[in-house]
Amino acid sequence: PTTRTYTPPAPLHLALTLAPLRRGPADPTFRTTPDGALWRSSRTPQGPGTLRLAERNGTVEAQAWGPGADWFLAQLPALLGELDDPTVFEPRHRLVAESARRRAGLRLTRTGLVLENLIPSILEQKITTDEAYRAWRLLLHRHGEPAPGPAGGQDLRMRVMPDARGWTLIPSWEWHRAGVDNKRASTIIRAAQVARRMEEAADMDPVRARARLELVPGIGPWTSAETIQRTNGAPDEVTTGDLHLPHTVGYALAGNRDATDEEMLELLAPYAGQRHRAARLILLSGVAPARRQPKMRKTNIAEW
Repeated sequence: PTTRTYTPPAPLHLALTLAPLRRGPADPTFRTTPDGALWRSSRTPQGPGTLRLAERNGTVEAQAWGPGADWFLAQLPALLGELDDPTVFEPRHRLVAESARRRAGLRLTRTGLVLENLIPSILEQKITTDEAYRAWRLLLHRHGEPAPGPAGGQDLRMRVMPDARGWTLIPSWEWHRAGVDNKRASTIIRAAQVARRMEEAADMDPVRARARLELVPGIGPWTSAETIQRTNGAPDEVTTGDLHLPHTVGYALAGNRDATDEEMLELLAPYAGQRHRAARLILLSGVAPARRQPKMRKTNIAEW
């Protein structure tokens, strides 16, 4: 492997920082091994790559395999939040302040890879997360490729997602088998057909980046926010149109379990410029309203 040692300029919680990149406990692009190391596979601009990260005495030891190894290691500081500045964040509520204090090592990651974050976000549109995680897992196992290095072996069985052309060549019955309806499949294909233009969003400011993604029919504010938060490390791009987030923020900050998007944004207004960070800290606090209705019904079309 190619190696690099990185010492963060401030305390870093490695697992917490990279947690948004994991799409479910069985995500074939993300693994945590018993030795505490985090493994990640991606299709970088230079090709497939695998990254292993281990934290020791405040230093992160990185190993990378495959054609994308050099790119992975060059992007390591951004991935681990070096471009994020949490010192500008000023908690305005006691709950947020306590959550920030307990998670001082949280940084907002910046992957610089749009398609690998956009596609799973599209899969998560209007279905349960379990169904979306299943679809992502099945599609990568059937149409991706083994991750470079030891991660692609039988122990970890990690995969690298298809390239842009590979996504467009997945036949309709394979989307159906993975439980993906035609609307979401068509949106992914449209995005893959203009992959180069999509990837350019990683170098834009978050507002322009979201506007670029939303030019593709089927990509709206929820999907663009979920993507740009990960690819651009955007601290202010709060997710709207979510089924649970307004209720959680409203309950945590104002005791309003029925808050709308508009009411959530009003509550987050004091955090202008850092609204996404504030929302994430609220979610990490564990304070949420008790469930009053059954979970969203699964609608796996593969069973039809």
